[in-house]
Amino acid sequence: MKVLFIGDIVGNAGRDAVKRVLPSLREKYNPHIIIANGENAAAGRGITRKIASEFFEWGIHGITMGNHTWDNRDLFEWIDDEPRLVRPANFAPEAPGQGMAMIKAGGKQLAIINLQGRAFLPPNDCPFRKADELVEQAREKTKAILVDFHAEATSEKIAMGWYLDGRASFVVGTHTHVQTNDDTILPGGTAYLTDSGMVGSKEGVLGMQRDSVLYKFKTGLPARFVVDEGKWHLHGAFVQIDEATGKAERLEKIRMTEEDWLLL
Repeated sequence: MKVLFIGDIVGNAGRDAVKRVLPSLREKYNPHIIIANGENAAAGRGITRKIASEFFEWGIHGITMGNHTWDNRDLFEWIDDEPRLVRPANFAPEAPGQGMAMIKAGGKQLAIINLQGRAFLPPNDCPFRKADELVEQAREKTKAILVDFHAEATSEKIAMGWYLDGRASFVVGTHTHVQTNDDTILPGGTAYLTDSGMVGSKEGVLGMQRDSVLYKFKTGLPARFVVDEGKWHLHGAFVQIDEATGKAERLEKIRMTEEDWLLL
């Protein structure tokens, strides 16, 4: 099974990049299933039904979320009706939506699980215990399991990779918007990447306009962050999974700039 994962899509610049580049990525990798993190897709905060529908129209099969899940209130109106979108599973039990989904496409089935870290982020239930619960459930239907661990601390992400080694096919971190260079396949057969990176302006700060971010750092005062519309970069990962065992056979980081795409 071939799976393409697209890092945090940030605002209009990120959405535009995905729309433009996805056909080229499909041609190069020929993925059966495409998953993307969409928690920053709507002006950097949350996602709307319209944007989710666009992603599905472009060929994305599943969307993961994170700490900005609830930033667009209209999500409450449709999240329970959209089985292809998952929010962190370790949110409070009363939260609408689901933390795991079975994605079927290209004749394949992939379980996607979304978890959120607790270090330097709002408190939630234990992601490790929730991972135990959901991975066990997922393995009753498929051994191909992707876990998007939306977390701030690299140590917490690395710990999750080792914790799920041999049980998940791919543990990929999101949230920091900076792609890491530690892609590896762990001894138990789990592909691991601390952070997949982002899709959006490479001329801002994590996709946001520089001036407001610099103002906040320099003064310590509140500032309104606005999505930057400069030239984009696109980050993600490609993983190939042995469906019989659930083990990863190949992992490749994806890193592309707008200039790279124009030269294709």
